[in-house]
Amino acid sequence: MRMLRPPSIAAPLARYAHGVAVPAGAAWVLASGQLGIAPDGAVPEGAGAQAALCFANCAAILAEGGMGPGDVVRIAAFVTDRRHMAAYMAARDAWLSGLERWPASTLVIVTGFTRPEFLVEVEVTAARLPG
Repeated sequence: MRMLRPPSIAAPLARYAHGVAVPAGAAWVLASGQLGIAPDGAVPEGAGAQAALCFANCAAILAEGGMGPGDVVRIAAFVTDRRHMAAYMAARDAWLSGLERWPASTLVIVTGFTRPEFLVEVEVTAARLPG
């Protein structure tokens, strides 16, 4: 897989790729949007703690599919307020630390989720070539 960074457009605004090319024959894992909710139903306060939990949940889904953060080709994230962006981005960058290839990434500000205490939702798409 390779990051797509056309020189004819502006550079990404953060640590992400404009696109990722995935060759034919790759295995895929697509995770539903994950909220910052622990197995016991607890929801931590703050966007940063919720984002970290979202990424931990994504990691568990990827592991169940035989993949990890290095296989992620796209992240879609949603926050309920612009002020949550920095905390979300810090959690995302921590989760992706040490990787040489960054995924494509989108962050959208939304009006809310199913419960008012949820501040962040993250979904990931991963791909891995056989062998």
